[in-house]
Amino acid sequence: MPYRRLPNTDNARIKALSTVIDKVAETDYQQLPLSPAHITEAQQVLAKLERLSARYQQMYTVQVKANKQFVMKVKNVRMYLSHFVQVLYFSVMRAEIKEDQLSCYGLEGEKLVVPDLSTHEQILSWGEKIIEGENNRISRGGVPIYNPSIAKVKVMFALFSEAYQNQLLYKKATTRVLGEIAEFRETADNLICRIWDEVEKSHLDFPAEKRLELNRRYGIVYYYRKGETVE
Repeated sequence: MPYRRLPNTDNARIKALSTVIDKVAETDYQQLPLSPAHITEAQQVLAKLERLSARYQQMYTVQVKANKQFVMKVKNVRMYLSHFVQVLYFSVMRAEIKEDQLSCYGLEGEKLVVPDLSTHEQILSWGEKIIEGENNRISRGGVPIYNPSIAKVKVMFALFSEAYQNQLLYKKATTRVLGEIAEFRETADNLICRIWDEVEKSHLDFPAEKRLELNRRYGIVYYYRKGETVE
């Protein structure tokens, strides 16, 4: 005998519930294989599942779109910070800036090597140190570094910081909705199982082939193991 399998994706769950509701709408009330309670519950669960799925897709789309812009901002700020530090090191090597002033930037232990900027957290940390360090050095009478200037670095860093915080918010919102969907899947699966049980029970008196055909009309999906046929 074939065996049935509950939907394993949200789209499949929506399709299963939609199929039941559509079939019910075109079936005479006296011939319905489902109780009114199950029909009402199916409508409610479908509406909520569609709403949650739409919200998740919308938030995910926004996150992906924003991430494309974020990637560029990460690239820009990393480039500006790296170039600024390299110019700073060149100034130290030319004795235009005293080497002990590298401590203003937290770079005294870096041995004239550009610090690691491979992660977002490292960019945030070093960006703040470098901007604060340059401002402090200038406030004590130091000559500003140009090409890039700290003003330009600050602009790139501000754009990155804002986009980074937004990405965290987008991710948090998307994860929250995904969690709601995950919790609701059990409710949907439980209902689909109960509906399928009731549909199958109402068609037990029909011959096997006819019974399976009727059940499929209400969205029940059957699978055959290799070599099996309808009995």
